[in-house]
Amino acid sequence: MSITPPINTATEIETRKADHLRVCLEEDVQFQRVTSGFENYRFTHCCLPEFDRKDINLQTRFLGKELGYPLLISSMTGGTELARLVNTRLATVAQRYGLAMGVGSQRIALEQPQLASTFAVRSFAPNILLLANLGAVQLNYGCGVKECLHLIEILEADALILHLNPLQECVQSKGDTNFRGLLAKIAQLCQQLPVPVVVKEVGNGISAPMAKQLIEAGVAAIDVAGAGGTSWAKVESQRAKDKKQRRLGQVFAEWGIPTAECITTIREMFPTIPLIASGGIKNGLDVAKALALGADLVGLARPFLEAAVESEAAVDEFVDFLIAELETALFCTGNSTVSQLKNSGVLQIQK
Repeated sequence: MSITPPINTATEIETRKADHLRVCLEEDVQFQRVTSGFENYRFTHCCLPEFDRKDINLQTRFLGKELGYPLLISSMTGGTELARLVNTRLATVAQRYGLAMGVGSQRIALEQPQLASTFAVRSFAPNILLLANLGAVQLNYGCGVKECLHLIEILEADALILHLNPLQECVQSKGDTNFRGLLAKIAQLCQQLPVPVVVKEVGNGISAPMAKQLIEAGVAAIDVAGAGGTSWAKVESQRAKDKKQRRLGQVFAEWGIPTAECITTIREMFPTIPLIASGGIKNGLDVAKALALGADLVGLARPFLEAAVESEAAVDEFVDFLIAELETALFCTGNSTVSQLKNSGVLQIQK
């Protein structure tokens, strides 16, 4: 199955994916002034936990799937040989620890079917929660239920992520900016697909009012993907050859809603919606804060990318660090499970 690219050629898309990896790894594309917001919170220390640290249990359930830890390897890449290597290493470690994993946008797999295998990691991770991924705006550029089903089949995915990236498309040269009528198309997709639909931003955040519209449309889970991590306006600005596009990326480099704000406002309005926190998560302490604020699963991207480019062992080591940091946060707040942490009231706003 293939579709005809509406504006960009498949070759341009493949080059763009390679550029994205290079820029994210080599250039300063992180938010500088706008932060994730987690630094505004601190845990109340418990000097007497009254349990053995070995008793900590971080198992969780998300979208009907059992996970070893409440961690998501966020959607990053695919479509190039380096991406194949990165995805293989990430999937192998995800299987070892029982983590969830998303892949990068699979649009290129529709336009260049020979590259579909750079995303297909199920053989390396037969038991994980695996998420397919497509830009929601592509529903206005030739993609429909049939194409989404094909992407899910390529991955043998448990769910489909539709990512929302209006700012990135504005800054990107020849970006796809027709977002007209997408909510209705998302609602139709939610009704017709056999797997849950997750909607995420790409680093500028989802507000509570927008989450309300998406949930009413039938979306099964929200990934807030807030500001504070990688700025895709900066990434596209670095890539831009057009002076106007470069300036746009610079002007909007710090645009977005901090991740912590997204979590708290959405969770207050929707106490039970499955919620993923991503955007500027750097370590296990950030993970613990995100969980305490109401997230059910916490995603990281760039730290995993940096490790995966190095080696599978580096990914394994990074996950081991994350788990140790998360367990320490639970132990030193007197909580032995994620559920206890969420209901403990031990996270306070800094005075």
